Amino acid sequence: MAKKPRPADEEGEETGAEPKGKGPKKLVLLAAAGVALCAMAGGGYYFFLGRHGPEAEAHAAKTVAFVDIREMTINLGAEPNQEARRVLKLKAALEVHDPKTAAQIQPSLPRVEDALQAFLRELRPSELDGSAGTYYLREELLRRVNLAVHPAKVDAILFRDMLIQ
Repeated sequence: MAKKPRPADEEGEETGAEPKGKGPKKLVLLAAAGVALCAMAGGGYYFFLGRHGPEAEAHAAKTVAFVDIREMTINLGAEPNQEARRVLKLKAALEVHDPKTAAQIQPSLPRVEDALQAFLRELRPSELDGSAGTYYLREELLRRVNLAVHPAKVDAILFRDMLIQ
């Protein structure tokens, strides 16, 4: 059986090419997409700005405390085929989440400085090259400081001055 051609309307298009129920379905899909987009935008605003607004940042800034570590000058480990030893001069501060923790850390500072010096004397200048070396140094020092001041917790180590000669 051969199919009969559909009659063409006045503009040369076939009649019945689009089902009648297609228009309202598109409208519902567009409305649903618009609602979903608004919900995602609102959720993003709440997550990024709503909870962490200026008031929360101001409150967090008030509770941060810093504990200075005295300036240290340390001989670094020797590189292979190196005659003169290199020196590291470091001045840093410990960041803690509240002043009470800073008061707990003060009596432990000699233990902290000892742990830092023991680690730093084993470093070679090539291990401190570039930003990766600084990141490595910061992470290792933070780990050792937290071991020295346990049960208190240090959130970050801030380098105030670092010089390698």
